[in-house]
Parts: sequence; structure tokens; C-alpha cells
Amino acid sequence: MSYFPGSKYLFLSIYLITFITGLPLNIAALATLVSKFGRDLHPVDILLANLTVSDLLLLTFLPFRMMEAASDFRWPLPHVFCPLSAFMYFSSIYITSLFLMAISVERYMATAYPIRYKMVRNPIYSLLGSLFIWFMATVHCSIVYIVEHIVPNNLTASNNTMCYSTFTPPQLDVLLTVRLEMCIVLFCIPFMITIFCYGNFIKIVMWQSRLDRKRKKRAIGLVMATLINFIVCFMPYNVSHIVGFVDDVSPEWRDYALLLSTFNASLDPIIFYFSSASFKKSLLEGLALENLYQNPS
Repeated sequence: MSYFPGSKYLFLSIYLITFITGLPLNIAALATLVSKFGRDLHPVDILLANLTVSDLLLLTFLPFRMMEAASDFRWPLPHVFCPLSAFMYFSSIYITSLFLMAISVERYMATAYPIRYKMVRNPIYSLLGSLFIWFMATVHCSIVYIVEHIVPNNLTASNNTMCYSTFTPPQLDVLLTVRLEMCIVLFCIPFMITIFCYGNFIKIVMWQSRLDRKRKKRAIGLVMATLINFIVCFMPYNVSHIVGFVDDVSPEWRDYALLLSTFNASLDPIIFYFSSASFKKSLLEGLALENLYQNPS
């Protein structure tokens, strides 16, 4: 992998901005959600809590990326932390996309079928769904470790100090195929489901005359922010999987596309904070999150 001149400072800047903004926002969001667990727990609270934990997972391992960029993209730590950092980083990206999809499904069901949804609503379903999401994402991203043991990894075999960026042909044969499958299963399908759910969600909200204009604007803001997350943060990186599979090579620009994925850790809490007055109030005053998801706004 080769980098353009000045890339070191670009990567460091984005990592630092994401860490400084994302860490306090996500900690505040998680504290707010956890405070609800003992009082009035709803299925969506579990989904939001898992989404926040996923962001915190990415932020926890972001300093590893900072050190790598500061060292001119040479891995400065013991090798054992290289695959661990990559595994956590990639897992967080796909866990986030899956939970954004799950939240869109929950919002659509609560809005389109409110009576039926209340009858079957149970936090245990969200808990089981969350476990399945974590399982799906982590199993797929374990390719980081699998690839290392198919053949000797270049990092250790050839004294290359780059972390998870140079691969032998046998490694690429497996890696490019798995990346394509991850793109389809963990990005494309969740993205299409999210578009369907939020498309219908907005249609229903717009037809509800009892909702004031402010609430409708917040609903649109929530949907647009979620779609921006998918399109800006996740799409370029997943497009690199398709290009890599077609060209039978890991694209040179892949790390730059991956860099955009980092922003989701800051964008997720901002989505909820600015899309609802109730969530903003709960973050500031430690109150409930209820109105954001009990009302389609």
C-alpha cells in the first residue's frame, strides 16, 4: 500500500477529530441509555445501546491507528496488536451498519403497525437480535485472523512492518472473495432494508396530520442522517470490495475509503442528538429517551 504525500497528517487529523468528538458523545449517550434500563426499557433502547457500544469499540482502538499513522504507516507495536486492532476496527463498522438497519426496521414496524407492534413488543427480541448481529459481524471479520494462518503473513515472513496491508496471492484469493460477500451481506442488504423501512416511515409520517411540522422535520433529519452515514461513511469502503474483486487486487485507495468509515463514530450520537428534542433533553438532563421513538419524529 502506497500513500500520497501528506497522508500521514490527513489520517491523524481525522482520527483525532473523531476521537475527540466521538468519545464524549458516545459515553454520554450510553450513560443516558443505561439509566433507562432500570426504569422503562424499550426494545429500541437495547439497539441504541449496542450501536453506542459498537462506536466506543472503534474509538477504543483508534489510538492504535493514530500511532500507526504517526509512524508513517509502519506498525510500531507488537505484532499481536495488529490483527486485533484490524478485527475490532472492521467489526465495529459492520456492527454499526447492521444496528442502523435494525433501528430502521423497529421504527417502521412501530409506525406502520402500531397496535400489532405493541402486542408483540418485547425487549428479549431486541436482545436476541443484537446477539445475532454481533455474531454475524465478528464471524465475518475473523477473516483478519484466518488470512494470517492460510500462509505465512507478510508482516512476519518478510520483515515487513506494514499492518494488514500487504498480502500474498493465496491470501488475496480468499480475502477478496470474503470482502465481496461482506459487502453484499453486511452492507448492501442492510442498506436496501434501511431504505425500504425509512422510505415507508417518512411516507407514513408525512400523511399524519396530527404531527406538527417540527416533528416531521426531525423525522426527515433522522432518516437523512442515517442514509448519509451509509452513503458517506460505509459505501466508499464497500465499493472498494467490489472493485478489488473485479480487478483481483486490493485497491490502492482502499485505506482512504476506510478512513471515511471512522466518521460514523461521531455521526451516530449526533444523529440522535439533533434529530429529537427529547434525546437532546435526556443527554443534557439525564431524562428519558422515550419521545424520540414512541413518536415517529
